[in-house]
Amino acid sequence: MSQPESPAQVVLPTWVDSSLFKGMLRGIERESLRMQSTGFLSQASHPKALGAALTHPHITTDYAEALMEFITPPQDSIQKALDYLTDVHAIAHRHLEHDEKLWPLSMPCMLDDSDDSIRLAQYGSSNIGRFKTLYRHGLGVRYGRRMQTISGVHYNLSFPDSVFEALQQHETDEHLKNLSLQDYRSHRYFGLIRNFIRLSPLVIFLLGASPSVCQCFMTGREHHLLPLLKGTLFLPYATALRMGDFGYQNTAQKKLGIHYNDLTGYLDGLQKAVKTPYLPFSRLGLSNEQGEPIQINDHVLQIENEYYSLVRPKQVPQAGETPSEALQKRGVAYVELRAVDVNPYSPIGIDETTAGFLEVLALHCLLQDSPDLVEAEQQQIERNQAEVVNRGRAPNACILDAQGEHALEEWSRVQLRNMQPLAALLDQSYATTLYSAACTDMSKRVEEVQETLSAQVIADTLHSGGTWSFGSAMAQQHALSYEQHPLSPDTLAYFDGLVEQSLQQQQQLEQDHTLSFEQYLADYR
Repeated sequence: MSQPESPAQVVLPTWVDSSLFKGMLRGIERESLRMQSTGFLSQASHPKALGAALTHPHITTDYAEALMEFITPPQDSIQKALDYLTDVHAIAHRHLEHDEKLWPLSMPCMLDDSDDSIRLAQYGSSNIGRFKTLYRHGLGVRYGRRMQTISGVHYNLSFPDSVFEALQQHETDEHLKNLSLQDYRSHRYFGLIRNFIRLSPLVIFLLGASPSVCQCFMTGREHHLLPLLKGTLFLPYATALRMGDFGYQNTAQKKLGIHYNDLTGYLDGLQKAVKTPYLPFSRLGLSNEQGEPIQINDHVLQIENEYYSLVRPKQVPQAGETPSEALQKRGVAYVELRAVDVNPYSPIGIDETTAGFLEVLALHCLLQDSPDLVEAEQQQIERNQAEVVNRGRAPNACILDAQGEHALEEWSRVQLRNMQPLAALLDQSYATTLYSAACTDMSKRVEEVQETLSAQVIADTLHSGGTWSFGSAMAQQHALSYEQHPLSPDTLAYFDGLVEQSLQQQQQLEQDHTLSFEQYLADYR
């Protein structure tokens, strides 16, 4: 087993100045299931006191009616993003009914045997609202509803234009020098994305917190998991089962061939998938025996968002635009890092250590050379991801790359060492020690595997007597922290205003449509 080569120290060019990065923006999306006091998944509707899930900008639902999603606006510091997310959690908790709590783990617990007990998210009677529910029905028909109860954290990050302007000035390639700022920015973001994919095993190892699952999640599925305790299945060295074969995976998408070598190729791949019928989905039919639609279409993807990926290039869509159209017109504005498990020890699912590490990693991915991802390397990366998902804490876990096979521990050590200068740079930009402290914490997890989140989850699950006992104890602890969190009169008034605004907007959408839903759907198809 060889020692991994340390990349040449091109990470920090001499011209890079800490002031360049002051304009970074970050936003966080966190998902969490509402659970009943019995521990079972909530069957209640989204609380009306929280406004309309269709139109509320910060409190909505994802796949299931019980799967809440909390979204922060972009913020100019990590602390502000975390503070906003804490406010949103505290607000949501205030309005939970029937003694419900927020489930703190990525993988669900206490699901009924029947998929039908997982209620689809409801968005009212407007065409767009019914369309969103139908999309979710299609996901359930295609992949099963259980998969759609998994929660994660998405970290959205953008760099200021000054960074891209400086990078472009120092390009030696004439073609890159002559690109418009928009095209050059997209080019660099795609480089970041490719490098993030290459380093995704590191993210899964350090931040994975789903080494075990509730037995009910595996109902009706073949698996190789082992019993940890009654009602809990695991793999002895697993880190993030959410990121493996039991998580966001489907065979149809593996054949897509969507690549991240450039924006045009990525969009072409997405469009092809949205327009290409897929026989197994065609066999399901478009409607049930009563003539009611059961999926939007029988294509590889119903809509673009169905494409599951570890990281996404993003642009803010304007009214009536699809995500692809927004990217096509205005290029990449930010990246969405999606390979992050919910941290069950944080009341908001993420802490400053994770946020700091992700930002250092993203900057590292932006500044490093990033050759195109070819098929052979992609297969290697997928093998590395599976290795870390299933056995990342094993003493002989290893990573494959162009130089050969490396011990995961040593490979991780090299990656973190190369990020240190960037952590120091960001500390300087924000007059903090947060970034270096985050990298130090990650280094401790590499040196002592028991410090990883996945190892802690296994230990605490054993100590508590199972997934449900551990999850409910953490949920109770988090509920107390939401209750103790002070909310200013201004914050309360602001969120009250959003409730009213969102209900009015939904009502307006329901009044405005002139087309029948059947016609609306036929036009889309």
